[in-house]
Amino acid sequence: MINLQTEKGKPYPLGASFVKEGIQFAYASDSKDVGLVLKNIKTKEITNIPFKTDTRSGNIYSLIVKYLDADKYVYRFYEDGLPVVDPYSKTVAGNEKFGIKKDFDMYSAIVKEDNYDWVDDKRPLTSFDESVIYLLHVRGFTNHSSSKVKNKGTIQGILQKVEYLKELGITALELMPSYEFFEYEPLTNKKNDVPDLSDISGESKVNYWGFKEGFYFSPKASYCSTKDITKEFKDFVHVLHENKIEVIMQFYFPDLIKENIIYEAIRFWATQYHIDGFHLKGNKIPFTLIANDPLFSDIKLFYDYIPENDIYDPSYVPENKNLCVYSDAFMYQMRKVLKGDEDTLKELIYFSRLSYPKSASVNFMTNYYGFTLNDLVSYDRKHNEDNGEKNLDGCDYNFSWNCGIEGKTKKTSIVKLRKRMMKNALFLLFTSKGTPVLFAGDEICNSQQGNNNPYCQDNSVSYINWNLTEDSKEMLEYTKNLIKLRKEEFTNILNREFSMLDRTGTGFPDLSYHSDMAWKADLATYNRHLGIMYSDYSKENETVTLYYLAFNFYWKDITFSLPFIPEESKWEPVFSTGLVKNIKESKDASKESKFEIENRSCALFKTEFKKVKNAKNTIGGLSKQ
Repeated sequence: MINLQTEKGKPYPLGASFVKEGIQFAYASDSKDVGLVLKNIKTKEITNIPFKTDTRSGNIYSLIVKYLDADKYVYRFYEDGLPVVDPYSKTVAGNEKFGIKKDFDMYSAIVKEDNYDWVDDKRPLTSFDESVIYLLHVRGFTNHSSSKVKNKGTIQGILQKVEYLKELGITALELMPSYEFFEYEPLTNKKNDVPDLSDISGESKVNYWGFKEGFYFSPKASYCSTKDITKEFKDFVHVLHENKIEVIMQFYFPDLIKENIIYEAIRFWATQYHIDGFHLKGNKIPFTLIANDPLFSDIKLFYDYIPENDIYDPSYVPENKNLCVYSDAFMYQMRKVLKGDEDTLKELIYFSRLSYPKSASVNFMTNYYGFTLNDLVSYDRKHNEDNGEKNLDGCDYNFSWNCGIEGKTKKTSIVKLRKRMMKNALFLLFTSKGTPVLFAGDEICNSQQGNNNPYCQDNSVSYINWNLTEDSKEMLEYTKNLIKLRKEEFTNILNREFSMLDRTGTGFPDLSYHSDMAWKADLATYNRHLGIMYSDYSKENETVTLYYLAFNFYWKDITFSLPFIPEESKWEPVFSTGLVKNIKESKDASKESKFEIENRSCALFKTEFKKVKNAKNTIGGLSKQ
């Protein structure tokens, strides 16, 4: 037993912190039997130091251990005779290998928070208008043998894919839970923050996703490749910032987590790790408190609902939005549109105009829950048998379509249709108003074999397979071009308020809807095709640019009519997922230009021309002068 000098400390901060006299340990508990446990890393000698009554302030025990060499010891607390890992741990030792059920002798390292040199680190501060978010699971992104990276399944593996991400056009990574958590639930619940794994023969399954109570101040050790996980994670963020890529972290807080811990955890990661944004998940998030903190004024905050009226004064509109609605409404409604359900064109119109006054919104066709993009067009039903729950888990309503055959097939017509359907889905995503979120692997046709809830699949089901087929390569190039198109052509157009009026005197409203006939959108329940046209005007060179998006989700080819444009201009097809044919240009204002688009496909047309003086919008198109 070593002889240590101690004295009463201060109630804050909780956890272990460096003070002038030594190292302070503070722990909150309403128990009277509480103490500190120190373990010598080299000799394994353990020293228990009870918290005496005079070290208590309210329900916080705190003492300072003088002259303690932080590099030689790890620590934890005990409460009522049971070990407790510090919930404020900056590094948790003992869970360095993912998915190991045994040898859980958990302690916390003593970490000095301000010893990292960020040099000239600058957060990219990319606006929502210009963002393309890429959602991934740190382990699953590179753990497959085909990833061909060192340190597979870690943040180092991600860094080895930085050039890939940049070429794809990604501006931000959204990481599924990357703070420390136990992959296995305790089979005997002694103390809910230290698992009892004395019996590993039970039915406890690996929690691959990590949506459970965790250690919210510590990076996940198994997602790092070195022992110094705090430095490695900060290096990770620093390198991504150098490459103009933001880091957004998901945090899940069960109802039992107190609001003060949620608030402190988010502030900690923002200040200590320079995190660019947080996707907060849970029912009791103190979102208004966090959003009103000046520290977060330029940090992205995502939640399923933004209480704008509780955060901002009625007359205030933020110049740079940092709050964002993260809802799956777009996903489910656009899936219906994609597979050609009846009476869905109104939803397509709704999402082409959806805008929140003081916050942004994201769109996605797939996410970690539900089918991947490939599976969305390959399965009518979920296939979660491997989860061990008799296929009862996961969502029953996926709004998917297998295109005629359930699962894998080599039938040429089915393969061709599925490819076009995936392209349509991405076309919908990247030409819609709102910030797009791309689920990792969708750009290369990754499959989870029909499993729409692989929360416990730490295997090839959840890992991205980087062995690219010809179809995968084609989809990857298509996605790159689509993202490039959005950035170069649509960023300024989609992310603005639409009036559906001709405010610039060009003869064309900023947004309009069309169908078989120009200027007349037929929204009958049985129709499955729609034309959406955006008008943009440059005062600098007096140029009008029109973008016409043609959506055909019907199982037959459809003929569209394009609005009349000046004689010197011409409609040009610039992007399509299927065949565009029989284009008939008309120079007569009384007649419409027409084109035919292949069944279940989308296309983009563009034209540019100089503004006509005193142009009149006749609703039937630009009048001749």
